Amino acid sequence: MLFQDRYDAGRRLAGELNGLSGRKDLIVLGLPRGGVPVASEVARGLGCPLDVFTVRKLGAPGQEELALGAIAPGGVRVLNPEIVDALAISRPEIDVIAQREQRELERRERVYRGGRAAPRIDGKTVILVDDGLATGATMRAAVLAVRQLRAREIIVAVPVGARSSLEAMLNVADKVVCPEIPPNFFGVGQWYFDFTPTTDDEVQDLLKGAAVRDEMQDGLSISGDGHFVTIPVGEDSVEAELMKPAGAMGLVIFAHGSGSSRFSPRNISVARDLNRAGFATLLLDLLTKREAAYDEASGGELRFSIGFLSERLIQASQWARAQPDLRELRTGYFGASTGAAAALVAAGRDPKNICAVVSRGGRPDMAGSMLARVKAPTLLIVGERDYGVIELNQVALTQLKCEKSMVLVPGATHLFEETGALKHVSQLASDWFTTHLAVPARIRRSV
Repeated sequence: MLFQDRYDAGRRLAGELNGLSGRKDLIVLGLPRGGVPVASEVARGLGCPLDVFTVRKLGAPGQEELALGAIAPGGVRVLNPEIVDALAISRPEIDVIAQREQRELERRERVYRGGRAAPRIDGKTVILVDDGLATGATMRAAVLAVRQLRAREIIVAVPVGARSSLEAMLNVADKVVCPEIPPNFFGVGQWYFDFTPTTDDEVQDLLKGAAVRDEMQDGLSISGDGHFVTIPVGEDSVEAELMKPAGAMGLVIFAHGSGSSRFSPRNISVARDLNRAGFATLLLDLLTKREAAYDEASGGELRFSIGFLSERLIQASQWARAQPDLRELRTGYFGASTGAAAALVAAGRDPKNICAVVSRGGRPDMAGSMLARVKAPTLLIVGERDYGVIELNQVALTQLKCEKSMVLVPGATHLFEETGALKHVSQLASDWFTTHLAVPARIRRSV
């Protein structure tokens, strides 16, 4: 195995493309679904925008895994004449297959972008990314379509590929980048330890997260080599994203809810606003890759283990205190859904180091008896129309012995998807952390 998973492959690929970092004309386009996680790490590493370029393979009748060609936006259709001739596939048969795949292509475009317009490509250097290159039909269609959109330069970038397909790609692309070219290539999946199919939801989260990160860059000075960090946990590690504006006055560690991750668009949106308010933020996966695989197989055994997740938050807090550029910052938690319970338990277990907690649509009731041990000032934010959760928060509020408050966001439901609801959450959280977490610069220097 060459790569742990697609994210690992993307980071390796970003290293190969590092010479392009900082260029303003770059855009990374991932081929869905599997190419998008790879592309997300490439875009992050190069500090450039990420989007999706939807291409659909045309599978041979009865042998759908065998690509007889592919289609892409703009009416582009690429055929593999050798396969078409060998299987004696007629033009009407190809048209039927293409019409079916065209409908799926259009559906994915709507789902992935959620109403956002496709990015402008004309005059830009486009990096087309997939998780590997086998026959190359899908990527070839993508290159030809991007060429029609008047890209200035087209770079095909894949972590692993077949030599013959990579060489053929040079006939249509301006440059091909592939760090691993095995002598015996039988398929992309054989080079990944974890080649779990990428879902539509994962693609959506990655694209939304990238859009928020692009906004977050505006006006912010970020410390360190990029945003990606690895936090050791025992013999393994979890992945996280650290954002630290110049002169940060506190660190907020995010605990996402069950089924979510550091790519949660809602948490990223709140983190962006906290960055603008002057706070450093740490968005992290609460489970390692191996733990996530076990959790999926067990039906969520770990994602609902509040004690386990609270220990992971404590480990992240300890890691932050060991970092030279973070150790002077007081730490707070922002928890969503079940993540709020984990944040409260962690705060109760580590009262000397956790200085404030904010819960968004949380389940503080799941913290149980640990609520009485929380000393950090705690704010419970609940949607006005999140009826069952309101009651759970009201009960939890009576059990908290620390400074506390509960606020209902007008008109909001559990996910705060209503217009302006999430901004209201950000403002409440920013005010709470400013009051209870921020430390004047003169005090920080004396610590």
